[in-house]
Amino acid sequence: MEIVILAVVIAVVVIGALGGLVVGSRRKKRQLPQPPPTAPDITAPPAEPHVGEEAETPRDEPRRTVEEVDLPDGGTGPVAVEEPPAVEELEVPAIEVPEPTAGRLVRLRARLSRSQNALGKGLLTLLSREHLDEDTWEEIEDTLLTADVGVQPTQELVERLRERVKVLGTRTPQELRGLLREELLTLIGPDLDRTVRTEPEGRKPGIVMVVGVNGTGKTTTTGKLARVLVADGNSVVLGAADTFRAAAADQLQTWGERVGAHTVRGPEGGDPASVAFDAVKEGKEIGADVVLIDTAGRLHTKTGLMDELGKVKRVVEKHAPLDEVLLVLDATTGQNGLVQARVFAEVVDITGIVLTKLDGTAKGGIVVAVQRELGVPVKLVGLGEGADDLAPFEPEAFVDALIGD
Repeated sequence: MEIVILAVVIAVVVIGALGGLVVGSRRKKRQLPQPPPTAPDITAPPAEPHVGEEAETPRDEPRRTVEEVDLPDGGTGPVAVEEPPAVEELEVPAIEVPEPTAGRLVRLRARLSRSQNALGKGLLTLLSREHLDEDTWEEIEDTLLTADVGVQPTQELVERLRERVKVLGTRTPQELRGLLREELLTLIGPDLDRTVRTEPEGRKPGIVMVVGVNGTGKTTTTGKLARVLVADGNSVVLGAADTFRAAAADQLQTWGERVGAHTVRGPEGGDPASVAFDAVKEGKEIGADVVLIDTAGRLHTKTGLMDELGKVKRVVEKHAPLDEVLLVLDATTGQNGLVQARVFAEVVDITGIVLTKLDGTAKGGIVVAVQRELGVPVKLVGLGEGADDLAPFEPEAFVDALIGD
């Protein structure tokens, strides 16, 4: 029994010893891994390239200079370096030479005739009737009133026509035309001084203030007036005193640049009187002939407008008195324009009227009505959208356009 137990113990010891040897050999293999047999030696220098079988043996030839080497384009000279494109200078717009003002209204007569001819033809047709009874004279009155001549001027004209037709007796078309022409001229006032006063005696510059409701073409008219003055040989400074509309200052400056007139402007919403003062000051310093001042026209606050224009007038007159105050009216508004005229007449002393868009209305009688209302003459008329479509008002040319040839 003891022998069997001893044999078992010896067998266990032997098996344990053999297991330890196996484990130890496995650990040694993990601690010392052998490199793969095909790994290259990274320290070895790279192999030299081999010359192909078709490669030629290098030949000994003399070296060539750069000048002797053919250029890619086949030339023999040095490579041209392409210069960068020249920067084009911005062209300064050429200053325009406005059309002379003499005879402008005559040139624009056809345009005026197209809109006003109905008045003259209507009157001539009525006067040519065989029997001029009360109904006919009432029709003549209605024709004049429709043309915005006004009640009082219409009554005066009809009364004179009735008297002269009665005395004349026979009424040939030529006689009637001459008669109507004389009476219309008398009504418009051929002897009124329609000169735009820009040349005061003993000093420079002449100072002109332009007033009117926004939307009547006031700023555009100021720019066109600058062209009229430049065409007559004057140097002009523009004062953009309508500071409540940035577009007005921009527009006025554009008009000025086209004829070489300098524009004085201030910040948007700034003091209009300050801009007007600076414009007159600059005009005096550079020796300009005329200063044109464009003002704001916001009729929705009559009190504010009166205060503002009154202040502009007072400030400007610290330099010199105003030579001209021009009121711009839209002829297409007819009798409504007279309401505007009254408001401005209360603010400043109007010395002349500019009627714009006269070619766009058949109510040319507004010329008579507004002169009667304000007691001042129409001096300029606008007859289109063109830059030179502002013309000095000539009563004879205007009446001839009314009644036609």
